[in-house]
Amino acid sequence: MAEDADVIVVGGGLAGLVAATEIADAGKRVIVVDQEGEQSLGGQAFWSFGGLFLVDSPEQRRLGIKDCYDLALQDWMGTAGFDRDDDHWPKRWAEAYVAFAAGEKRDWLRAMGHRIFPVVGWAERGGYDAMGHGNSVPRFHVTWGTGPGIVEPFERRAQEAQKAGRLTFRFRHRVDTLVMTSGRVEGVAGAVLEADSVARGKSSSRKVTGDFTLRAQAVVVASGGIGGNHEMVRQNWPKRLGEPPKFMISGVPEHVDGRMIGITEAAGARLINRDRMWHYVEGIRNWDPIWPRHGIRILPGPSSMWFDATGKRLPAPLFPGSDTLGQLNYIMGTGYDYSWFILTQSIIKKEFALSGSEQNPDLTGKSWRMTIRRATNKGAPAPVEAFKQNGADFIVRDNLADLVSAMNALSGDNLLKADHIKAQIEARDREMSNAYVKDAQVMNIHNARRYIGDRLIRTAKPHRILDPAHGPLIAVKLNILTRKTLGGFETDLDSRVFGNSREIIPGLYAAGEAAGFGGGGVHGYRSLEGTFLGGCLFSGRNAGRAAAKAVG
Repeated sequence: MAEDADVIVVGGGLAGLVAATEIADAGKRVIVVDQEGEQSLGGQAFWSFGGLFLVDSPEQRRLGIKDCYDLALQDWMGTAGFDRDDDHWPKRWAEAYVAFAAGEKRDWLRAMGHRIFPVVGWAERGGYDAMGHGNSVPRFHVTWGTGPGIVEPFERRAQEAQKAGRLTFRFRHRVDTLVMTSGRVEGVAGAVLEADSVARGKSSSRKVTGDFTLRAQAVVVASGGIGGNHEMVRQNWPKRLGEPPKFMISGVPEHVDGRMIGITEAAGARLINRDRMWHYVEGIRNWDPIWPRHGIRILPGPSSMWFDATGKRLPAPLFPGSDTLGQLNYIMGTGYDYSWFILTQSIIKKEFALSGSEQNPDLTGKSWRMTIRRATNKGAPAPVEAFKQNGADFIVRDNLADLVSAMNALSGDNLLKADHIKAQIEARDREMSNAYVKDAQVMNIHNARRYIGDRLIRTAKPHRILDPAHGPLIAVKLNILTRKTLGGFETDLDSRVFGNSREIIPGLYAAGEAAGFGGGGVHGYRSLEGTFLGGCLFSGRNAGRAAAKAVG
């Protein structure tokens, strides 16, 4: 039968756009199919903070940060903890990706007009030994323009390819099966959904108006993960993290449902590391939601005191910004699926940021005036203040007794004892009088303030929590927030997918979250952050270039 294109890409998110534009730029014909409408082009990347993992960048060097490939790879491997037979290709991908981040990644993006905010963030700081989890130095480079800023160059390239007749979009086309002949993937088939002009992120209609079949020499699966499907998250929940949470909120829209992962697996693709996942523990319910169970992640600085549901302070090194999955493991071990921050107005003003392009209008809108105002305002950034005033998970009081009483009322569990909370805060406060201390979190604060980026915009001046001059007191109830799938389809470095027999399935490629961001799990057990968008870029580029080279 006649081919409709040289390559079909399933998914119009970042990985799919990168793959499709690389295919089109190679002179091949490509069709991008997506179950959502044109308004959702760019997928989850659009909603992101736009963070990118870069190594030895000019931005780092200007801030006095000394980084290199060897240090970054040491951090990656210590974080990933690769320990399975299935980790052969994920480890190969990790080595290649860190080299990409230390090499051509920045220049490749910059040539397309991508720009970076000059202050480099320090995510996942660890706190173990040098070979353990965490970034030894700041590496979190925020895109100027946040998520939309990382999508825009590839959307522009796609539109140019569309005008040239090399790229076609088929929106509202839901793939239900891979078309295969004699073990080779030769296309996709599925249902055409009715047109729906619902806003980006909102749940769209699933009414079927027809069916379709499209044929090509190759198919790239770039359909994303499972974060919007809580049932699937619970099915894959690893025993090492305890029982799945009874209550979770969603960091991604409902259509991030994992359907295509099941469809591709049913066609014989080898899915590995399905129990590896990345969920945040600093989730707050969105007071102005876009999608069902819409949650936002707090990007905290190092100073908030963190208590579990019973009122016990989290142990070292589980401080804000240190070890996301370590914190998740500890919290689920308490028998409850929530925890608490207690902080001051001085801390929320300097240290709270919210993940998401829509929560950062200054950076997303590329406004230097608004960005400078963020650092000089007397209050917290406007989106943070809006959550403080309207968010269901925020409590503000002038004294600790009233704060703890309101925390018990909000949770309904009545587990917190004011005297117990007060004793732990007072003990920490006594440590603030000296530059040399034994409290590991206070050491962490002093270490953070040695870095100019943190001292300027991310770490409050050390002070006593119970000092009225820094009030009022604030408590935040933190929920588990679903986000990323770290496992995926096993691929080689050309993004070609392996079958269950460990042989390449002809004509099938996978990229982005569906491929565990490369190889079936490039992150291993944990992420260094800023690595998800980069994984979409790198795996999408590899898939697009390899597919374009393979087709006639």
